[in-house]
Amino acid sequence: MTDAPLMSAVLHGMTVDCADPVRVARFWCSLLGGELGEDADLPGWRRVLLTEPSLVLSFQPVPESKVCKVRLHLDVTVGEIEDGMAEVARLGGSFTGERHDYPGSGVVVVMADPEGNEFCLIQFE
Repeated sequence: MTDAPLMSAVLHGMTVDCADPVRVARFWCSLLGGELGEDADLPGWRRVLLTEPSLVLSFQPVPESKVCKVRLHLDVTVGEIEDGMAEVARLGGSFTGERHDYPGSGVVVVMADPEGNEFCLIQFE
């Protein structure tokens, strides 16, 4: 049983800390599609506006580099895991070496964007 929320809440987007928001936003825009944009009120920020699902990925400049595993990450489904991995590599991302095969369910591989932010590629069976 779940408690009813006290207010209506809808996920709008996610923000990624990065040294080079332009480079990282271009990577995600190329991988997921969508529209690449800027925000005049937030200098240096870039956004990827996705329509399916309706979601905003924001990329904000920060001075520090990533130092440990990301605790919150994106899951990206692909038709064929090997093709998805090749596309991520072509766009400047990389395979972390972590792969999980779930017989009857699918495959999950942990990838990283150009600045090392982890995300999962998932192929459902």
